[in-house]
Parts: sequence; C-alpha cells; structure tokens
Amino acid sequence: MTTGGSREKAGRAVASSRPDSDSNDQHLRTDHLLINLEARALSSGLITLTSQGAQFILNLGSIMVLARLLNPADFGLLAMLMTVMSFLRVFREAGLSTATIQREGITHAQVSNLFWVNVAVSGGAGLLLAAASPLIAWFYREPRLIPITLILAATFPLSGLTVQHVALLARQMRFKALAWIQVGSQLSGFVMGITMAWLGYGYWSLVGLNITTAMATALLTYIAVPWRPQAPARQRGTRPLVNFGANLAASTFVLSLAKGSDGLAIGRYYGSDAIGLYSRAGALFSRPLEQILSAAESVFVPMLSRLQNQPERYRSTFLQFFEAMSLASCCFSGLLLALAHPITLLILGPKWERAALILAAFSISAFCTPMATVSSWLFPSQGRGRDMLLTTSLVSGMVVASVVGGLPFGPVGVARAYSVIGVLVG
Repeated sequence: MTTGGSREKAGRAVASSRPDSDSNDQHLRTDHLLINLEARALSSGLITLTSQGAQFILNLGSIMVLARLLNPADFGLLAMLMTVMSFLRVFREAGLSTATIQREGITHAQVSNLFWVNVAVSGGAGLLLAAASPLIAWFYREPRLIPITLILAATFPLSGLTVQHVALLARQMRFKALAWIQVGSQLSGFVMGITMAWLGYGYWSLVGLNITTAMATALLTYIAVPWRPQAPARQRGTRPLVNFGANLAASTFVLSLAKGSDGLAIGRYYGSDAIGLYSRAGALFSRPLEQILSAAESVFVPMLSRLQNQPERYRSTFLQFFEAMSLASCCFSGLLLALAHPITLLILGPKWERAALILAAFSISAFCTPMATVSSWLFPSQGRGRDMLLTTSLVSGMVVASVVGGLPFGPVGVARAYSVIGVLVG
C-alpha cells in the first residue's frame, strides 16, 4: 500500500512538474472543430465580419479626421516608407503562420521552432530596414525619412513575436479573441495618431499611430494566448513546414514587389504630394476589400485546410463562397465608379479632390481583385506552395508591366493600367 501510494504521489509529482506542456498542447488540437464545422464556420464568419465592420468604422473615422488635420505630403512621406516596408513585411511571418494553420497534425516542438524562426527573421528584417534608412532617404530625395524609418523598424520584431500565437488562434478558429486583438490594437493606434495630429505633430502622428498599434497588438496577443514556446530543438520535423512557408513567403514577396512598384515609381518621379494623393485613393479602394477578404480568408483557409481530406465538401464550400464574392464585388465596383467623386469629397475633404480621378480609375479592378484573391486561397489550403510561387510570379510580371506602361501618364495613368491588368488576371 505504501509502495503504491508512493508511486501515485510520484506520478502526480511528475505530472505537476510538466503543466506547461499540457497547457501548451491544448492550443494545437483541432479534432473538435470537425464536429459541426459548418455551424462553427458560420459563427466564426459572423464574428469576423462584425470585427471587420468595427475596424472599418474606426479606419474610416481616422481617415476622415486625419485627412483634415494633415496634408497630402504628410501622408506621402509615410506612403514612401510603407512601400519599402511592404517588401520586408513578408518576412515577419515568412509564410510560417499558414504552415501552422494548414498542417493537420503539429507538435508543440514544431510550433516552438517556427516561433524562433519568426523572431529571427523578423528581427533581421527590422535591422535591415534600419540600416537601409539612408538609402531610402537618398532614393526618394527626402532626408526626413531617416528618423521615421529607424522608429518604424521596431514594428518588425514586435510583430514577429506574435505570429505563431495568432496562427494558433486561427488554427483553432478562435475568432472572438482575434477580433478583440485587432479592434483593440487598431483603436489604440488611432487614438494616439489623432491625438498627436490634433496637437500639431504633423507626419509624426502617423508614425505614432503605427508604432502604438504594433505594441498594443503584441500586448493583447500575449494576454489572449497563454501558449509559450520551448527552446529550439533539432529533429522535430520542422523542415517541411519551413520549406512550405518559404514558398509562400517567396510568393508573397514577389507579389509585394510588384504591387509596391507603383508607390516607388510615383514617389520617385512625382514627389510626396502625388504619392500622398495616390496612396489615399488607393486606400479608399483597397481598405474595404482588404478587410472583407482578410476576414473571409481567416475563416475559410483554416476551414478548407480541415476539409482537404474531404474533396466533395471542400469543392462545394469553395464554389459557394466564390459565387457570393463574385456578386458582391460586381456591386462594389459599380458603386465605386459611379460615386468616386462624392466619396472622395465626403471622406477626405475638398483639398483631396484630385484623388477622385485616381479612385475612379481603380474601380474596375475592384471587380477582379476579390475573385483572384479567393482563387489564390486554394494553394495554401492544399499545401501547394510551389504552384502558388509560380502563379504569383506570372501575375507579378504583369503588374510591373502595367506600372511601367502607366507611369508616363501620372498617378491616374498608373491606376488605369493596374485596372486593365486586373481584368486580364481575373
């Protein structure tokens, strides 16, 4: 009896000495999601749409306020840097969040290894951006970009610390927690940005908005997800996940280079005022699409990943959503073309009237972009990283060609050429 009692106590002692392992493993399970998956997806979709609606209202309100407190040149300075940052932003995730979401079975050791890869790569990207600040200022002929770049480089390591935590939330379809993180961090950033603009800090208010949002995201994520990584370990089967993520990261990097080529070219040849107008018109066109599509992607990619071994359910789920998105994008494109001028005046104000022509030029691609984006979700949900890289490379070449063709005709010409390519790609 005594021996048995001692063994039982010893067993409890061993179990109690490893609570973190059990606690961490519970964040990896997905078997419970297959029960009533459609209802769970509907509920997740409603939560995500509500979150995106709140973010859209916050974003719209901040645009309306900041556009009246700041000048196009202030936005142009940040747009110049954001173009360069978009190239490196790919390396914050390095495709590894999708690897965690898509993988059917994954271990705590594997996710921990991916966490440390994310930290290393995002930290390296931040250092590279900081080191390149003089080069960026020289390219745009704008010395004020040096201190802005040095400060915003800190957003890279901050974001890298949260990649796997956010991926675990998405993997388990915990979209309510994701919604609180996104809305809370965005609200914190907007409060900081608007306060600084009101106090007369000019373009520094946009810097404050971005750095505050990154800090709030990291803080809220670690509160919402108690998962903690273990030390890096070898022989854990991490290499296939890294290879898959590398293909996705390469695809995203190539596409970001192509999409950012318009900002680079306009900023270089037409100055901060022109890129300010172009970036705000582009934001009016892209922000609603990005919020809707990112909300849908956060739900449907994990859902499709869970259905990858059930072809019929996979196919029917995808086609139903694709048809709904096609109808919605058609309506959005038509309204944007017809109401480009009043929308610009209402949201940005009279001093931004020149942006209305650019917004109207973007309207045609508002029909094609959502369908092309939804189709691209097939690659990560099926683990087809190489196919995605090849397709993205072809599309990116066409986007760069459109920028080269439209650049002699100014920002409006670039927007029109982009829409033409969007029709061909879609």
